[in-house]
Amino acid sequence: MGRIFGTDGVRGIANEKLDVELALAISRAAGIIIKSQTKDKPKVIVGRDTRLSGTMLEAAVAAGLSSVGCDVELLGVVPTPAVAYLVTKLGVSGGVMITASHNPYEYNGIKYFGSTGFKLTDEQENRIEGIVLDGSEPIELAKTGEIGTISHNTEAVDLYAEHIAGTVGDLSGIKIAVDCANGASYATAKKIFNKVNADATFLNCEPNGVNVNLNCGSLHTAGLGKYVKEYGFDIGVAFDGDADRCLAVDENGELIDGDMMMAILAKRFVEEGRLHKNILIPTIMSNMGLFKFAEQYKINCYPTKVGDRYVLENLLKLNASLGGEQSGHIIIPEYMTTGDGELSALMLIESMKLSGKKASELKKVMTVYPQVMVNIEATPEMKKHLDDVEVKSYLDIETSRLEGDGRILVRPSGTEPLIRIMIEGKDQEKINALVLECAETLKNLIS
Repeated sequence: MGRIFGTDGVRGIANEKLDVELALAISRAAGIIIKSQTKDKPKVIVGRDTRLSGTMLEAAVAAGLSSVGCDVELLGVVPTPAVAYLVTKLGVSGGVMITASHNPYEYNGIKYFGSTGFKLTDEQENRIEGIVLDGSEPIELAKTGEIGTISHNTEAVDLYAEHIAGTVGDLSGIKIAVDCANGASYATAKKIFNKVNADATFLNCEPNGVNVNLNCGSLHTAGLGKYVKEYGFDIGVAFDGDADRCLAVDENGELIDGDMMMAILAKRFVEEGRLHKNILIPTIMSNMGLFKFAEQYKINCYPTKVGDRYVLENLLKLNASLGGEQSGHIIIPEYMTTGDGELSALMLIESMKLSGKKASELKKVMTVYPQVMVNIEATPEMKKHLDDVEVKSYLDIETSRLEGDGRILVRPSGTEPLIRIMIEGKDQEKINALVLECAETLKNLIS
């Protein structure tokens, strides 16, 4: 078995890479680490999204934790950020979220949170891997009288809904379409939007275990865009399977991606004196237009590696107040310890109301450079070849063809067997041709 953890927890096809044996083993290891950090008997909360495999893995995770002496509370279907928030709100020792986020239903995953509500560090994940893969620490099962209990707490999520709704004022007067992706937000979005008096219509709120993210949600906004335009909504917002990301569409049905959302919120925060040290934390994949916007408003950008954990790492390191990814992970540390799609949706809508502008006007704060991306299938061994001299030399040559007004980014996916190639530049036809050429050449170089 190779490395267990990717850039966002454990991820894989349920009952194949991620089966009950692995879920049990890593949860036992995580439980041992949690126990070592608390004097009293630890309690861990467990949430899940709507995938068919969710209850199966939930049972394995709960069994693993209780077998090493952790009490477990099952939250049922909740967004990932709800678990992060409730860890600290309830004062428990840790949290687990069972989700594969934006992936199709066949996939599932497990994310772990420490007692502070933050995801585990690389060091903690490495320690878990050492226990599971190498036996670096013994797994001591709890004595019969010290086995953890497993109970249900399906009301705690209301505390999360109250917290998110409390971050904004009254949002009445704006007509909103909300796409819940048949995912975890179906359990919270109505509560949250009702609390702020939003005139909201909810779409894709009928999960059946296999329709999460299926032609809906933040990965498939075309349908939402058509719906918003056809029925005269002011804005549409779309979440992914675990609601830790959000994308939007304006009144014309046109996309507002994570970069545009960051620009809108950053401009607002500057005007309100809330953008601490005038710092914004995007990733290297953010559009060049975001960096041009930042220059215009004298905002200091510190781009990170792709992954919301790295965005958060820099937010905390620099004591910054806003960061995120083009994919829609927006982190506002004032309110949450992780990306939260429902929070960023409310903040975007409130920005509309406060400015009195339409969504299409707000997003003009940033000029988007044409960007194109393709994925190529790749084994772990193929991914390693991205560091080869021949590959780097080739990419340097191809980048020079953009004549200083564009860039090429190639990176291995941390959650899927893919290498992602992104090319950005002013000439759409030029980058369309170049990305296909790069994909074909890279396949040959790394095979």
